[in-house]
Amino acid sequence: MTPFDFQAANQASWSELEGELGRNQRDLDPDQFLALYRLCCEHLALARSRSFPLHVIDRLSSITSRAHQIIYRQSDVGLARAARALLEDFPATVRRLWAYSAIAAALLIIPTIAIAIATYLNPDLILSIVDRRTAEQFEQMYSPVAQAIGRPRDIASDWLMFGFYIKNNIGIAFQCYATGVVFGLGSLFFLLANGAFGGGIAGYVASLGYGSTFFPFVATHSAFELTAIILCGGAGLRIGQSVLLPGRLTRVAALEVAARETSLIVFGAAVMLVIAAAVEAFWSSAPWVSSTAKYVCAGFCWILVLCFFLRRPHEK
Repeated sequence: MTPFDFQAANQASWSELEGELGRNQRDLDPDQFLALYRLCCEHLALARSRSFPLHVIDRLSSITSRAHQIIYRQSDVGLARAARALLEDFPATVRRLWAYSAIAAALLIIPTIAIAIATYLNPDLILSIVDRRTAEQFEQMYSPVAQAIGRPRDIASDWLMFGFYIKNNIGIAFQCYATGVVFGLGSLFFLLANGAFGGGIAGYVASLGYGSTFFPFVATHSAFELTAIILCGGAGLRIGQSVLLPGRLTRVAALEVAARETSLIVFGAAVMLVIAAAVEAFWSSAPWVSSTAKYVCAGFCWILVLCFFLRRPHEK
């Protein structure tokens, strides 16, 4: 495609976005505006990768920069800007890329349930997932007589566990996201692997009769932790799709667009994982909190997470 053909084919979209930029922000259609913004970002990446004339690149750069300021409210600074990104842009991006999250959820949840049932019926299967020493450690962690449920014996305080959970959870989420660059195969593998591991532990512990301690322990913080891991896995699949099927863009340009799209998801998921770590360290593991209280709190947290992503705040 020549620069002239490129400009002639896409001129209408550029003019439409320019027209939207001149309107009052309250009158904008958010979905249409985002679609035009994404399209023009793709055109800009393509124009740069093919060294199209400078006036074309400058025009697209100006349009996308102005649109970006409206979408991400770059006039905001500090905490106000971060809060807007987290409370408005993050759930909006998740809704827009919902299909990737749905696939990631299936890849994590289906093996979790299948392996949990299989391990519950045949506890020896746990040795196909972890070694005997690790299995014994989980027995100790979720025993009804444990002083702090879910805590290894070599970690003595809740604050140390808080740091451990942050490191562990963010490490898992980062694996699910970053390895998506390998055509999505890395995200696929880590979602399946974590599902199999979690299901194996759940089934094994339940088979020992420790379900009354294990399930109240995981119920509350899983609302934030599992959701964040699924979102990072979905973002990784989006990264993989851009590399595998770049469309009209080069793979590098398509990857750049996908990374820009998913950056907010990674930011929001990181915040959710910190919340999950705090709940897990200070609430889930507390032996003085009854199972009923943990289940009630878990129900509230799951409803809160669902409402957060399903709600559609008024666009200013």
